[in-house]
Amino acid sequence: MSAFPPFAFASWNHKISRREFMSAAAAAAVMLPVGRVWADDSSGPTSGGGLPAATLSRKRISLSASDIKDLRASLRGQLLLAKDSGYDQARRVWNGAFDRYPALIARCANTADVAKAVSFARSHELLTAVKCGGHSITGQSSCDGGLMIDLGLMKNIQIDKTKRTARAQGGVLLGELDSSTQDHGLVTTLGTAADTGIAGLTLGGGQGRLARTHGLSCDNVRAFEIVTADGKVHEVSARQEPDLFWGLRGGGGNFGVVTTFEYQLHPLEHPVLAGGRLYPYKDARAVLTALFELAQAMPDEMTLSGGITVLDPTAPLPPGKYPAIEVLYSGDPAEGEKLLAPLAKLGKPVMDTIAPKPYVQAQLGPTGAAPPALPPGLGIYVKSGFVSSVSDRLITEMLRAADMAPPWFTGVGLGSLGGAVARVKPHETAYWNRLAQWDLLLFGAWTDHSQDERNAQALRDLWKVFEPFTKGYYVNTEPSESEQRLRATYGDNYPKLVQLKNKYDPGNLFRLNANIRPNGTV
Repeated sequence: MSAFPPFAFASWNHKISRREFMSAAAAAAVMLPVGRVWADDSSGPTSGGGLPAATLSRKRISLSASDIKDLRASLRGQLLLAKDSGYDQARRVWNGAFDRYPALIARCANTADVAKAVSFARSHELLTAVKCGGHSITGQSSCDGGLMIDLGLMKNIQIDKTKRTARAQGGVLLGELDSSTQDHGLVTTLGTAADTGIAGLTLGGGQGRLARTHGLSCDNVRAFEIVTADGKVHEVSARQEPDLFWGLRGGGGNFGVVTTFEYQLHPLEHPVLAGGRLYPYKDARAVLTALFELAQAMPDEMTLSGGITVLDPTAPLPPGKYPAIEVLYSGDPAEGEKLLAPLAKLGKPVMDTIAPKPYVQAQLGPTGAAPPALPPGLGIYVKSGFVSSVSDRLITEMLRAADMAPPWFTGVGLGSLGGAVARVKPHETAYWNRLAQWDLLLFGAWTDHSQDERNAQALRDLWKVFEPFTKGYYVNTEPSESEQRLRATYGDNYPKLVQLKNKYDPGNLFRLNANIRPNGTV
């Protein structure tokens, strides 16, 4: 579930040492989180033949040994319990703030496996999480005591260069699809972190570095294959089940498990101009003001982000706060250089990685380096909100937040929208906030998991000053913490989304998301 642009800032920093990371892992290992109780109880069927599990209402039930045996035998993939090899790795998500223990993990090999897992979950009213790429900033790809449906084995990609389309299964990662399409000189809008799964990204909208040029990821989907809550497989497109096609483009994981996406591709055979710059903190206001002024006249081929990033002691520059910008220009790199010329008045940056480079390298972030600077397992929290324009007052609050922030604070910034995103009318897809020009993000990362909730609350408190500048939020960045924020996110589209939820998931089996509740449910 890629957020845009937190990794544009985070990739500059938090290259934690192996000693620090292993120390945090060891500390986590000796803790006994509430979810661990499920793992201890669910290593296998008890002497009475039952496996403890959690229902949708968090009620404790017992699954029979015969039901578990039948499900395992029906799958081409794997069914993992806590005692099984591979369970501990499969249960984990990228965001280490969420350490959860499903009773069962169905590692599906194909769409038929997904349908069987969904049917099993529905028949037992099991709490159900869907894990695709497993980035899961919101933590909702896993659950305690329920069933995790894991699409990580489903990696098939088919490129049709003549039709300029790609069919990709739900377990494919952003970097994998980018590499496959670029092998043919083609591309589609995906997110901003190469280790993100395409599924959650696309269903939530899919903001990325090509969105101003080609629209959101969901705008480029031509067809879906989905398993709905009744266990049925649907082929969905503008002609087949058009209402569901509408809802899947921005409505999140509310309607089922999407097993295949078909994307429209676009030619891109030349290098792009991409990278980032850091400046001295004393120039922060001037840098942000110049960046947002430049953005007012930029063409659709250019995407900008800007904000304050915080470097830790292991970074290549002295630790501290820096104003940062990131750019991608998908046209002629020489033309992109001319468009950036107004930034020369800011003086020489302390770091500059903006240069022509292959698009796949640009997708690794401002440094163009792999692996990502934020490794799996860190505690992560993000707050986001859509912004129509950037005022001096908002810049002031960004600088104030950076001054007040705790040591583990990673950054605050804005990523540009508009362009092709805004040319789609809000009612044409479930993704409503088409007229927003920026996505504002507040981002934190840390290693001490004993501080997970405390740090998340600190960012929620810090966010309060930014809330009045925003309307709605990007659903891939955070769970729906309030009905009011969710309704602002979907605007006039919300009633239609409820109708679709009533039709395709009336029991709210798929509730671990920015949840649109069916009528009559809580």
